[in-house]
Amino acid sequence: MRVLIVTQYFWPESFRINDLAACLKRRGHDVTVLTGLPNYPHGKLFAGYGYFSRRERYENVDVVRVPLLPRGKSKGLRLLANFVSFAVSASLLGPWLCRKAVDVIFVFEPSPITVALPAIVMKRLRRAPILFWVQDLWPETLAATKAVRSRRLLQLVDRFVRYVYRRCDRVLVQSQGFVEHVRAQGVASENVRYFPNSAESFYRPLARDEAKAEDAELPRGFRIVYAGNIGISQSIDTILDAAERTRDRPEIQWILLGEGRDRARVAEEIGRRRLERTVHLPGPRPVESMPRYFAAADALLATLRREPVFALTIPSKVQSYLACGRPILGSLDGEGARVVVEAEAGLVGAAEDGAALAANAGKLCDMPTRDRDRLGENGRRYFERHFDSTGLVDRLENWMAEVTEGRRCAA
Repeated sequence: MRVLIVTQYFWPESFRINDLAACLKRRGHDVTVLTGLPNYPHGKLFAGYGYFSRRERYENVDVVRVPLLPRGKSKGLRLLANFVSFAVSASLLGPWLCRKAVDVIFVFEPSPITVALPAIVMKRLRRAPILFWVQDLWPETLAATKAVRSRRLLQLVDRFVRYVYRRCDRVLVQSQGFVEHVRAQGVASENVRYFPNSAESFYRPLARDEAKAEDAELPRGFRIVYAGNIGISQSIDTILDAAERTRDRPEIQWILLGEGRDRARVAEEIGRRRLERTVHLPGPRPVESMPRYFAAADALLATLRREPVFALTIPSKVQSYLACGRPILGSLDGEGARVVVEAEAGLVGAAEDGAALAANAGKLCDMPTRDRDRLGENGRRYFERHFDSTGLVDRLENWMAEVTEGRRCAA
Protein backbone atom coordinates (compact mmCIF):
# COMPACT_ATOMS: atom_id res chain seq x y z
CA MET A 1 0.00 0.00 0.00
CA ARG A 2 1.24 3.53 -0.80
CA VAL A 3 1.15 5.45 2.49
CA LEU A 4 1.75 9.18 2.92
CA ILE A 5 2.47 10.15 6.54
CA VAL A 6 1.93 13.82 7.37
CA THR A 7 3.61 14.97 10.58
CA GLN A 8 5.21 18.21 11.68
CA TYR A 9 7.73 16.22 13.73
CA PHE A 10 9.95 13.37 12.57
CA TRP A 11 13.41 11.87 13.03
CA PRO A 12 15.92 13.06 14.21
CA GLU A 13 13.29 14.50 16.53
CA SER A 14 12.20 11.81 18.98
CA PHE A 15 8.55 10.89 18.36
CA ARG A 16 6.67 7.59 18.16
CA ILE A 17 5.79 8.21 14.51
CA ASN A 18 9.43 7.43 13.61
CA ASP A 19 9.08 3.82 14.71
CA LEU A 20 5.64 3.43 13.14
CA ALA A 21 6.87 4.68 9.74
CA ALA A 22 9.81 2.26 9.80
CA CYS A 23 7.54 -0.60 10.85
CA LEU A 24 5.14 0.02 7.95
CA LYS A 25 8.10 0.10 5.57
CA ARG A 26 9.43 -3.20 6.91
CA ARG A 27 6.01 -4.72 6.28
CA GLY A 28 6.31 -3.93 2.61
CA HIS A 29 4.39 -0.67 2.28
CA ASP A 30 5.63 2.21 0.14
CA VAL A 31 5.97 4.92 2.79
CA THR A 32 6.62 8.64 2.27
CA VAL A 33 6.79 11.13 5.14
CA LEU A 34 5.89 14.78 4.58
CA THR A 35 7.37 16.73 7.49
CA GLY A 36 9.17 19.88 8.56
CA LEU A 37 12.75 20.76 9.38
CA PRO A 38 13.80 19.28 12.74
CA ASN A 39 13.91 21.85 15.55
CA TYR A 40 12.17 20.21 18.55
CA PRO A 41 12.69 20.60 21.48
CA HIS A 42 15.52 23.15 21.45
CA GLY A 43 13.83 25.57 19.03
CA LYS A 44 16.76 25.73 16.61
CA LEU A 45 17.33 23.77 13.42
CA PHE A 46 19.36 20.64 13.98
CA ALA A 47 22.95 20.70 12.78
CA GLY A 48 23.24 20.12 9.05
CA TYR A 49 19.78 21.49 8.17
CA GLY A 50 19.10 24.76 6.36
CA TYR A 51 15.89 26.64 5.63
CA PHE A 52 15.09 24.88 2.35
CA SER A 53 13.14 21.81 1.32
CA ARG A 54 15.16 18.62 1.16
CA ARG A 55 14.77 14.89 0.69
CA GLU A 56 16.41 12.18 2.74
CA ARG A 57 15.94 8.59 3.91
CA TYR A 58 15.21 7.13 7.31
CA GLU A 59 15.09 3.33 7.67
CA ASN A 60 14.44 3.15 3.90
CA VAL A 61 11.48 5.53 4.27
CA ASP A 62 11.33 8.50 1.87
CA VAL A 63 11.35 11.73 3.89
CA VAL A 64 10.30 15.02 2.29
CA ARG A 65 10.98 18.13 4.37
CA VAL A 66 9.43 21.55 3.83
CA PRO A 67 10.56 24.87 5.32
CA LEU A 68 9.20 26.17 8.60
CA LEU A 69 10.03 28.81 11.17
CA PRO A 70 11.77 27.15 14.16
CA ARG A 71 9.81 27.26 17.41
CA GLY A 72 12.43 29.30 19.31
CA LYS A 73 11.57 29.34 23.03
CA SER A 74 8.15 27.79 22.30
CA LYS A 75 6.22 30.83 23.44
CA GLY A 76 3.44 33.01 22.11
CA LEU A 77 3.56 34.29 18.56
CA ARG A 78 6.81 32.47 17.76
CA LEU A 79 5.22 29.09 18.52
CA LEU A 80 2.10 30.04 16.56
CA ALA A 81 4.33 31.03 13.63
CA ASN A 82 6.04 27.63 13.85
CA PHE A 83 2.68 25.83 13.60
CA VAL A 84 1.32 28.02 10.81
CA SER A 85 4.53 28.02 8.77
CA PHE A 86 4.54 24.22 8.55
CA ALA A 87 0.84 24.04 7.71
CA VAL A 88 1.18 26.60 4.90
CA SER A 89 4.49 25.29 3.57
CA ALA A 90 3.35 21.65 3.51
CA SER A 91 0.01 22.59 1.94
CA LEU A 92 1.66 24.56 -0.86
CA LEU A 93 4.77 22.47 -1.48
CA GLY A 94 3.53 19.03 -0.45
CA PRO A 95 1.50 18.34 -3.61
CA TRP A 96 4.49 19.25 -5.78
CA LEU A 97 7.14 17.44 -3.73
CA CYS A 98 4.99 14.33 -3.14
CA ARG A 99 3.68 13.79 -6.65
CA LYS A 100 3.38 10.02 -6.72
CA ALA A 101 0.04 8.26 -6.20
CA VAL A 102 -1.19 7.70 -2.65
CA ASP A 103 -3.55 5.03 -1.32
CA VAL A 104 -3.96 6.36 2.21
CA ILE A 105 -2.87 9.40 4.24
CA PHE A 106 -1.91 8.94 7.88
CA VAL A 107 -1.66 12.05 10.07
CA PHE A 108 0.23 12.16 13.37
CA GLU A 109 -1.15 14.90 15.65
CA PRO A 110 0.61 15.40 18.99
CA SER A 111 -0.11 19.18 18.61
CA PRO A 112 -0.79 21.26 16.69
CA ILE A 113 -3.98 20.22 14.93
CA THR A 114 -2.99 22.52 12.06
CA VAL A 115 -0.98 19.54 10.78
CA ALA A 116 -4.31 18.39 9.31
CA LEU A 117 -4.39 21.16 6.69
CA PRO A 118 -1.76 19.74 4.30
CA ALA A 119 -3.36 16.30 4.69
CA ILE A 120 -6.76 17.69 3.69
CA VAL A 121 -5.17 19.38 0.66
CA MET A 122 -3.48 16.10 -0.32
CA LYS A 123 -6.75 14.22 0.15
CA ARG A 124 -8.52 16.48 -2.33
CA LEU A 125 -5.73 16.27 -4.89
CA ARG A 126 -4.86 12.57 -4.54
CA ARG A 127 -8.37 11.37 -3.61
CA ALA A 128 -6.96 9.29 -0.76
CA PRO A 129 -8.64 8.68 2.62
CA ILE A 130 -7.25 10.14 5.85
CA LEU A 131 -6.57 8.33 9.11
CA PHE A 132 -6.00 11.00 11.76
CA TRP A 133 -4.15 9.88 14.94
CA VAL A 134 -5.08 12.19 17.83
CA GLN A 135 -2.47 12.53 20.59
CA ASP A 136 -3.72 15.81 22.10
CA LEU A 137 -7.26 17.14 22.37
CA TRP A 138 -7.77 20.65 21.04
CA PRO A 139 -8.91 23.21 22.18
CA GLU A 140 -8.90 21.61 25.65
CA THR A 141 -5.09 21.31 25.76
CA LEU A 142 -4.71 24.97 24.79
CA ALA A 143 -7.01 25.99 27.64
CA ALA A 144 -5.41 23.64 30.19
CA THR A 145 -1.87 24.89 29.46
CA LYS A 146 -3.13 28.48 29.30
CA ALA A 147 -1.54 28.83 25.88
CA VAL A 148 -4.81 30.49 24.82
CA ARG A 149 -7.00 32.39 27.30
CA SER A 150 -9.50 34.05 24.97
CA ARG A 151 -12.85 32.25 25.03
CA ARG A 152 -13.65 33.52 21.57
CA LEU A 153 -10.39 32.18 20.16
CA LEU A 154 -10.96 28.82 21.86
CA GLN A 155 -14.39 28.67 20.24
CA LEU A 156 -12.82 29.32 16.84
CA VAL A 157 -10.31 26.53 17.45
CA ASP A 158 -13.17 24.22 18.44
CA ARG A 159 -14.91 24.96 15.14
CA PHE A 160 -11.69 24.25 13.27
CA VAL A 161 -11.32 20.91 15.09
CA ARG A 162 -14.81 19.94 13.98
CA TYR A 163 -13.90 20.92 10.43
CA VAL A 164 -10.83 18.69 10.54
CA TYR A 165 -12.45 15.65 12.15
CA ARG A 166 -15.33 15.63 9.68
CA ARG A 167 -12.92 15.47 6.76
CA CYS A 168 -11.13 12.41 8.11
CA ASP A 169 -12.25 8.93 7.19
CA ARG A 170 -11.13 7.52 10.55
CA VAL A 171 -10.13 9.32 13.74
CA LEU A 172 -7.76 7.23 15.83
CA VAL A 173 -7.35 8.11 19.51
CA GLN A 174 -4.43 7.27 21.80
CA SER A 175 -6.67 6.91 24.86
CA GLN A 176 -10.10 5.42 25.41
CA GLY A 177 -10.85 8.63 27.30
CA PHE A 178 -10.73 10.54 24.00
CA VAL A 179 -13.51 8.54 22.35
CA GLU A 180 -16.53 10.42 23.71
CA HIS A 181 -14.90 13.78 23.06
CA VAL A 182 -14.28 12.97 19.41
CA ARG A 183 -17.82 11.64 19.00
CA ALA A 184 -19.13 14.87 20.52
CA GLN A 185 -17.26 16.74 17.78
CA GLY A 186 -19.55 15.19 15.20
CA VAL A 187 -17.61 12.05 14.24
CA ALA A 188 -19.72 8.93 13.74
CA SER A 189 -19.02 6.23 16.33
CA GLU A 190 -17.98 3.70 13.72
CA ASN A 191 -15.26 6.08 12.50
CA VAL A 192 -13.57 6.48 15.90
CA ARG A 193 -10.96 3.82 16.75
CA TYR A 194 -8.79 3.26 19.83
CA PHE A 195 -5.13 3.16 18.76
CA PRO A 196 -2.82 3.58 21.78
CA ASN A 197 0.85 4.37 21.67
CA SER A 198 3.32 1.52 21.83
CA ALA A 199 7.05 1.90 22.56
CA GLU A 200 10.08 1.52 20.34
CA SER A 201 11.61 -1.94 20.26
CA PHE A 202 14.70 -0.81 22.20
CA TYR A 203 12.48 -0.27 25.26
CA ARG A 204 12.93 -3.59 27.04
CA PRO A 205 13.91 -4.88 30.47
CA LEU A 206 17.65 -4.71 31.22
CA ALA A 207 19.65 -5.82 34.23
CA ARG A 208 21.47 -3.10 36.16
CA ASP A 209 24.83 -4.61 35.23
CA GLU A 210 23.95 -3.84 31.57
CA ALA A 211 23.89 -0.13 32.48
CA LYS A 212 27.19 0.32 34.29
CA ALA A 213 27.94 3.78 32.86
CA GLU A 214 24.45 5.08 33.68
CA ASP A 215 24.58 3.47 37.12
CA ALA A 216 27.84 5.25 37.84
CA GLU A 217 26.45 8.58 36.59
CA LEU A 218 23.38 8.67 38.82
CA PRO A 219 23.53 9.67 42.51
CA ARG A 220 23.60 6.94 45.15
CA GLY A 221 20.38 6.07 46.93
CA PHE A 222 16.85 5.10 46.03
CA ARG A 223 16.58 6.53 42.52
CA ILE A 224 13.27 7.82 41.22
CA VAL A 225 13.78 8.73 37.57
CA TYR A 226 11.50 11.00 35.53
CA ALA A 227 12.18 11.00 31.76
CA GLY A 228 10.59 13.38 29.28
CA ASN A 229 9.47 16.92 28.72
CA ILE A 230 9.95 19.36 31.58
CA GLY A 231 6.98 21.59 30.88
CA ILE A 232 3.90 23.16 32.39
CA SER A 233 1.64 20.19 31.65
CA GLN A 234 3.89 17.79 33.58
CA SER A 235 3.40 19.54 36.95
CA ILE A 236 7.05 19.31 37.95
CA ASP A 237 6.22 21.38 41.03
CA THR A 238 4.39 18.33 42.39
CA ILE A 239 7.71 16.46 42.27
CA LEU A 240 9.41 19.33 44.11
CA ASP A 241 6.64 19.34 46.72
CA ALA A 242 7.17 15.60 47.25
CA ALA A 243 10.94 16.08 47.46
CA GLU A 244 10.45 18.67 50.21
CA ARG A 245 8.35 16.14 52.13
CA THR A 246 11.04 13.47 51.76
CA ARG A 247 13.83 15.81 52.82
CA ASP A 248 14.21 13.79 56.03
CA ARG A 249 14.91 10.71 53.89
CA PRO A 250 18.00 11.79 51.92
CA GLU A 251 18.35 8.32 50.41
CA ILE A 252 15.36 9.14 48.17
CA GLN A 253 16.83 10.79 45.08
CA TRP A 254 14.63 12.49 42.43
CA ILE A 255 16.27 12.58 38.97
CA LEU A 256 14.65 14.52 36.12
CA LEU A 257 16.05 13.55 32.72
CA GLY A 258 14.90 15.82 29.93
CA GLU A 259 14.48 19.29 28.53
CA GLY A 260 11.58 21.68 28.14
CA ARG A 261 10.29 25.22 28.37
CA ASP A 262 9.93 25.00 32.20
CA ARG A 263 13.41 23.64 32.91
CA ALA A 264 15.07 26.97 33.77
CA ARG A 265 12.31 27.85 36.24
CA VAL A 266 12.48 24.36 37.79
CA ALA A 267 16.25 24.75 38.27
CA GLU A 268 15.64 28.05 40.08
CA GLU A 269 12.97 26.42 42.25
CA ILE A 270 15.33 23.61 43.23
CA GLY A 271 17.79 26.24 44.44
CA ARG A 272 15.14 28.35 46.18
CA ARG A 273 13.80 25.31 48.04
CA ARG A 274 17.35 24.08 48.80
CA LEU A 275 16.75 20.69 47.23
CA GLU A 276 20.05 20.40 45.38
CA ARG A 277 21.09 17.30 47.35
CA THR A 278 18.02 15.26 46.44
CA VAL A 279 16.63 16.70 43.17
CA HIS A 280 18.82 16.52 40.07
CA LEU A 281 18.51 17.93 36.54
CA PRO A 282 21.15 16.12 34.45
CA GLY A 283 19.60 17.36 31.20
CA PRO A 284 18.39 15.41 28.15
CA ARG A 285 19.86 12.09 27.13
CA PRO A 286 19.55 10.19 23.81
CA VAL A 287 16.26 8.35 23.67
CA GLU A 288 18.04 5.09 22.82
CA SER A 289 19.86 5.29 26.17
CA MET A 290 16.68 5.51 28.24
CA PRO A 291 16.32 1.75 28.90
CA ARG A 292 19.78 1.78 30.50
CA TYR A 293 18.88 4.72 32.73
CA PHE A 294 15.64 2.94 33.62
CA ALA A 295 17.60 -0.20 34.52
CA ALA A 296 19.72 1.92 36.89
CA ALA A 297 16.57 3.35 38.52
CA ASP A 298 14.56 1.91 41.39
CA ALA A 299 11.30 3.50 40.21
CA LEU A 300 10.10 5.49 37.18
CA LEU A 301 8.01 8.61 37.60
CA ALA A 302 5.04 9.99 35.61
CA THR A 303 3.23 13.21 36.54
CA LEU A 304 0.60 15.46 34.98
CA ARG A 305 -1.34 18.54 36.04
CA ARG A 306 -4.81 18.20 37.49
CA GLU A 307 -6.87 19.13 34.44
CA PRO A 308 -9.87 17.29 32.95
CA VAL A 309 -8.19 16.95 29.56
CA PHE A 310 -5.05 15.41 31.08
CA ALA A 311 -7.16 12.89 32.97
CA LEU A 312 -8.30 11.60 29.58
CA THR A 313 -4.80 10.94 28.27
CA ILE A 314 -2.22 8.21 28.72
CA PRO A 315 1.23 9.87 28.90
CA SER A 316 3.35 8.09 26.30
CA LYS A 317 6.13 7.62 28.86
CA VAL A 318 3.85 5.14 30.65
CA GLN A 319 4.16 2.68 27.74
CA SER A 320 7.95 3.10 27.76
CA TYR A 321 8.10 2.48 31.50
CA LEU A 322 5.89 -0.61 31.26
CA ALA A 323 7.97 -1.99 28.39
CA CYS A 324 11.13 -1.74 30.48
CA GLY A 325 9.66 -3.68 33.37
CA ARG A 326 10.38 -1.19 36.12
CA PRO A 327 7.99 -0.17 38.94
CA ILE A 328 6.06 3.03 38.24
CA LEU A 329 5.39 5.90 40.63
CA GLY A 330 2.57 8.11 39.40
CA SER A 331 0.90 11.41 40.20
CA LEU A 332 -1.91 11.04 37.69
CA ASP A 333 -5.67 11.12 37.30
CA GLY A 334 -7.94 9.20 34.95
CA GLU A 335 -6.63 7.01 32.14
CA GLY A 336 -2.95 7.18 33.02
CA ALA A 337 -3.66 6.15 36.60
CA ARG A 338 -6.05 3.43 35.43
CA VAL A 339 -3.39 1.78 33.30
CA VAL A 340 -0.81 1.67 36.11
CA VAL A 341 -3.32 0.37 38.65
CA GLU A 342 -4.88 -2.15 36.26
CA ALA A 343 -1.40 -3.43 35.37
CA GLU A 344 -0.47 -3.68 39.06
CA ALA A 345 2.76 -2.03 38.00
CA GLY A 346 3.27 0.56 40.73
CA LEU A 347 1.76 3.10 43.09
CA VAL A 348 -0.34 6.08 41.97
CA GLY A 349 -1.68 9.14 43.76
CA ALA A 350 -3.88 11.94 42.51
CA ALA A 351 -2.44 14.56 40.16
CA GLU A 352 -0.78 17.52 41.92
CA ASP A 353 -0.89 15.72 45.30
CA GLY A 354 2.66 16.10 46.54
CA ALA A 355 1.84 14.49 49.88
CA ALA A 356 0.55 11.33 48.20
CA LEU A 357 3.55 11.23 45.86
CA ALA A 358 5.95 11.53 48.80
CA ALA A 359 4.12 8.82 50.75
CA ASN A 360 4.15 6.44 47.78
CA ALA A 361 7.84 7.13 47.20
CA GLY A 362 8.50 6.14 50.79
CA LYS A 363 6.43 2.97 50.41
CA LEU A 364 8.34 1.93 47.31
CA CYS A 365 11.65 2.70 48.97
CA ASP A 366 10.72 0.52 51.97
CA MET A 367 9.35 -2.30 49.81
CA PRO A 368 11.48 -5.44 49.49
CA THR A 369 13.37 -5.59 46.20
CA ARG A 370 11.55 -8.76 45.15
CA ASP A 371 8.18 -6.99 45.53
CA ARG A 372 9.33 -4.03 43.45
CA ASP A 373 10.63 -6.44 40.83
CA ARG A 374 7.21 -8.10 40.75
CA LEU A 375 5.58 -4.74 39.99
CA GLY A 376 7.94 -4.30 37.05
CA GLU A 377 7.22 -7.79 35.76
CA ASN A 378 3.49 -7.11 35.98
CA GLY A 379 3.98 -3.98 33.93
CA ARG A 380 5.93 -5.75 31.22
CA ARG A 381 3.23 -8.43 30.88
CA TYR A 382 0.56 -5.73 30.66
CA PHE A 383 2.53 -3.96 27.95
CA GLU A 384 2.79 -7.15 25.91
CA ARG A 385 -0.97 -7.72 26.16
CA HIS A 386 -2.16 -4.18 25.43
CA PHE A 387 0.58 -2.09 23.80
CA ASP A 388 2.82 -4.43 21.81
CA SER A 389 3.52 -2.82 18.43
CA THR A 390 2.98 -5.99 16.37
CA GLY A 391 -0.68 -6.28 17.28
CA LEU A 392 -1.26 -2.55 17.02
CA VAL A 393 0.23 -2.29 13.52
CA ASP A 394 -1.84 -5.32 12.46
CA ARG A 395 -4.87 -3.34 13.56
CA LEU A 396 -3.74 -0.24 11.68
CA GLU A 397 -3.18 -2.20 8.46
CA ASN A 398 -6.72 -3.57 8.69
CA TRP A 399 -8.11 -0.06 9.05
CA MET A 400 -6.05 1.22 6.12
CA ALA A 401 -7.34 -1.63 3.97
CA GLU A 402 -10.88 -0.90 5.16
CA VAL A 403 -10.85 2.78 4.16
CA THR A 404 -9.10 2.20 0.83
CA GLU A 405 -11.54 -0.56 -0.10
CA GLY A 406 -14.44 1.63 0.94
CA ARG A 407 -13.11 4.43 -1.27
CA ARG A 408 -12.85 2.08 -4.26
CA CYS A 409 -16.39 0.83 -3.75
CA ALA A 410 -17.71 4.39 -3.51
CA ALA A 411 -15.93 5.29 -6.75
